[in-house]
Amino acid sequence: MHDVEQLFRDYHAPLVRYLTRRLGDRDWAEEVAQETFLRALRQETIVNERSWLFAVATNLVRDDARRDARRRRHLELLFHEEREREMAEPEPTTLERAQEAAFARKALDALVEKDRLALLMREEGLDYTEIAEALGLSVGSIGTTLARARRRLAEAYETLTAERDRREGHAAS
Repeated sequence: MHDVEQLFRDYHAPLVRYLTRRLGDRDWAEEVAQETFLRALRQETIVNERSWLFAVATNLVRDDARRDARRRRHLELLFHEEREREMAEPEPTTLERAQEAAFARKALDALVEKDRLALLMREEGLDYTEIAEALGLSVGSIGTTLARARRRLAEAYETLTAERDRREGHAAS
């Protein structure tokens, strides 16, 4: 039996950060993390704790998404908030920051799931072996996966900002 309290102390914060980035909702991330640690409590042995926790959390999110409409509600909420922000015409720096964050999230969401998850796990400090175990990939493929994911993220982000710049250019004409 492993020490779940120590597991919680060591991995709760990074797991919640990963899940918050993955889901865009901290409360939901906390719920998934809690369920992940409950499953750890029931697990007899865990070989690589961090990759096991991230894999279980990833699978819980995947399962949740199949049967739950929360993500749709969340996206609707973001849409309405963005509409309200547009109508309120906040100061340019606030608007620019909000747009940049929205574009980064859209660019991340545009990636295939494997690339998105690999980037998010790497951002949380997981090493190649842990990412490979969590995603069911070979360790040798993680470097290529991350490089491709970074390139696609940058391309998606550049496309989104170029589209915005074109729209703003037409609007100013």
